[in-house]
Amino acid sequence: MKKTVLSVCVAAALATSSYADGGVNAEVLSQLEALKAQIAALEAKLAQNSSEIEKVDKKLERTNKNVTDVKIMANNDNIKWDVDFRTSFDAIHYKHASGAKSSNPDLLTNRLWLGMGFAPDENNLFKGKLSYNKAYGDTANHSQSNTNPGYANFDWVTNENATDNTIKVKEAYWLYMNDTFVGNDVPWTISIGRRPSTDGLGINTREGMKDNSPLAHTVNVEFDGMSAKFDLDKVTGVDGMWWKLCTGRGLTNATPRFGGDYAIDSTIDNKDINMYGFIFVPWDNGQYSVRTNWARAENLIGFNTESTYSAMGFSSAQITGMGLNAANIDGSFHNVGDMDLATVMFRADGIGDGINDFLDSTVAFASWAQSKTRPNGRNGGMLGTTDSKTGHSTWIGIDMPLMLTDYGRWGIEWNKGSKYWRSITYGEDTMAGSKIATRGTAWEIYYNQPLTKALHFNARYTYMKYDYTGSNGFFGTDGMPMSWTEVQQYTAMGMTADPVKEASDLRLSISYRF
Repeated sequence: MKKTVLSVCVAAALATSSYADGGVNAEVLSQLEALKAQIAALEAKLAQNSSEIEKVDKKLERTNKNVTDVKIMANNDNIKWDVDFRTSFDAIHYKHASGAKSSNPDLLTNRLWLGMGFAPDENNLFKGKLSYNKAYGDTANHSQSNTNPGYANFDWVTNENATDNTIKVKEAYWLYMNDTFVGNDVPWTISIGRRPSTDGLGINTREGMKDNSPLAHTVNVEFDGMSAKFDLDKVTGVDGMWWKLCTGRGLTNATPRFGGDYAIDSTIDNKDINMYGFIFVPWDNGQYSVRTNWARAENLIGFNTESTYSAMGFSSAQITGMGLNAANIDGSFHNVGDMDLATVMFRADGIGDGINDFLDSTVAFASWAQSKTRPNGRNGGMLGTTDSKTGHSTWIGIDMPLMLTDYGRWGIEWNKGSKYWRSITYGEDTMAGSKIATRGTAWEIYYNQPLTKALHFNARYTYMKYDYTGSNGFFGTDGMPMSWTEVQQYTAMGMTADPVKEASDLRLSISYRF
């Protein structure tokens, strides 16, 4: 700009000299003088603006430095928190084998999740979640939490059951991430801690939540362990292919402090409960995906045959008369064996390609799962038999936009489980018991509606009709499937237990998420 102004000035000076020598009239000279004056004013203004621009540049530089410092402080020096606070109303109803009914028509609960995240750099991340879950005006100090083994305090459902008013750790783990693995173009992560192992793919859809790991059809419990994930799409050329190794420990055999200081407790039959397996996604193009999950759980627990029948109401004489050993009715858990679990799920996030807005926004999935017991031959076997038994389950769901409202969605899900189906889904997906574990048929319909940016409303009705008992039991004789004809026969023999034949749960909830 300065060179241009200088050129104009030189040209004007030369023109003035030339015209003066040639006797040019006074009018032209006057115009040239005016032009020189304008140029001089322009130069002065440019100089002033240059000074102002320099000041602005320095101010912007200082501001950018301050913003950078704030970002560093926010990302590297402070944990970022999020909140999920849910208030629920549940109307729960049961119909028992005898025809008797029991219910709780107005169970009110509060559940608080405080999520946290901390990333000191691009390769490392910490994630955690604190939880509070309790019924209104109650601390759940009932018989279930005061007996051996104390179901309410069981580690698999520490944060899923409505218990007391304390804050507990639901999740706490770190992640290490890298874009290459031993020189190959394979992004990978490794993670250790208390796992995000509830609300996995399948069960998350009706909640309007991002899915966790693993697939919820077979595993939906809290546990501690590790995982390692490898993205394989770049090296295989297959869209979205990845493989994830998962392993963890569900229970630890250890004596308490001052009673042996964590040594193995040789007075009980149980070993550490370990689980290991993998999740494999052979294909995921962002709209359609196939997901698979295999796991083995070792040293699973259940009540032995004698104590189970005693809990069912049989006397020692009746148990002996049934051909069972009634000498060791201790009411404790015993190691009954191992179990394999497998799942295959197909999921569509949008149906078709631009057919219409409704199908573009529809989510559908179909999942098939199988369980296979491996009894160790002791303590009455698994699920009431010393033979290995295979069970299976089918789960279909569809989640659709509700065109009558803005951003509202509704869905329908159906579950069908066989006689010996056994999932590890103690992160209960309804207050009336796990619908995924149903040996029979379960139907569910739900509606999700955002109310504000932070408030979300959910209405849900779940109905479970059992073909066999034991759906929500453990893995010993307590999980034995009995038909309703067999229940009638045992009742005639003196059984006083009255198992649930049908169950339903109507839930209305409002969640604050931010």
